[in-house]
Amino acid sequence: MTEFLWFCFAFFCGSLPFSVWLGRLFAHQDIRKFGDGNPGATNVLRAGGKVVGLLAYILDVSKGALPVGLAYQNFHLDGFWMCLIALAPSFGHAFSPFLRGRGGKALAVSLGVWIGLTIYEVPIVCLTLIILGYALFTAAGWAVVLSLLGTGLYLILFHPDPLFLAVLLGQSLLLVWKHRLDFQKPLALRPWVLKRLGR
Repeated sequence: MTEFLWFCFAFFCGSLPFSVWLGRLFAHQDIRKFGDGNPGATNVLRAGGKVVGLLAYILDVSKGALPVGLAYQNFHLDGFWMCLIALAPSFGHAFSPFLRGRGGKALAVSLGVWIGLTIYEVPIVCLTLIILGYALFTAAGWAVVLSLLGTGLYLILFHPDPLFLAVLLGQSLLLVWKHRLDFQKPLALRPWVLKRLGR
């Protein structure tokens, strides 16, 4: 019963659409009318500027880090239920009942989950790879794939905890699905990369 309540709490935290609320509060805009229509922090940045965008990113990361960190680091939950609890914020964000199931792409909240699980270790790997991916590829989906594959390799080599690997697998399925439109386009490198390659 306790584990189920933690799962519900984690899903609820993830489902809170802070980006949509901040867009309405500070930018007086529906951020889903900007960019790719995603109810996430990037479109808050487009609609409301850097300060509001940064606040949205922090809140999206925190709603993954807080419930997972409390459950794993403070209450020492583990095993099957901890895996579900760790996945709950990402799925709550992606399929938020506050937005009738039309949530965001869950990248920031998934990073927050890894903060909750490993504090800084895996988030550093994820951030490094996602930044590299965005620098190399024109489509965000391919940057996400690079980060997921690289994080998976890191975990297998240096931290092969079954819990962590299961969480990464669940997140990978979700993130690839949420970025599926990017994979309908050919893999394309950014102009600076092509220039370096002499193309």
